[in-house]
Amino acid sequence: MKAKDELSIFIVDDDPFCRSLYEQHILNLGYGNITLFSDGQDCLNQLIEQPDIILLDYRMEPLDGLDVLRKIKRFNPNIYLVIISGQDDVQVAVNALKYGAFDYIIKGENDLDKIEAVLKKIQGVISLLQQRPQGKLQKFLSFLTAA
Repeated sequence: MKAKDELSIFIVDDDPFCRSLYEQHILNLGYGNITLFSDGQDCLNQLIEQPDIILLDYRMEPLDGLDVLRKIKRFNPNIYLVIISGQDDVQVAVNALKYGAFDYIIKGENDLDKIEAVLKKIQGVISLLQQRPQGKLQKFLSFLTAA
């Protein structure tokens, strides 16, 4: 399983206070590889860095969080995306999950606890995926690359 400090996390939020707050909270949880972005386009331009997790604000300009989410999932569907939004709109949350978000967190008094919980869930999923037995195709590809 990847250790906390090995996971690469992008935080995308146009509010500098929220970006800094989330970064400090995540650093305090033991995660160390964090990159901050003030808008979705900057994040999209850096996807080549292959982040494991992206915390993504919903309401941003010029691209909103759902636009960025769809583009990220087209680039790499294996990135864990968590939408963090002040929008308490069920339809926005449903759309985010429909387009591939791992979770949807509403900004408010419990958002830091929710971020901690979702990061633990993601680590658990990563651990389970790494423990599953390899399928025939993966074994074959491993054999070919080892030769």
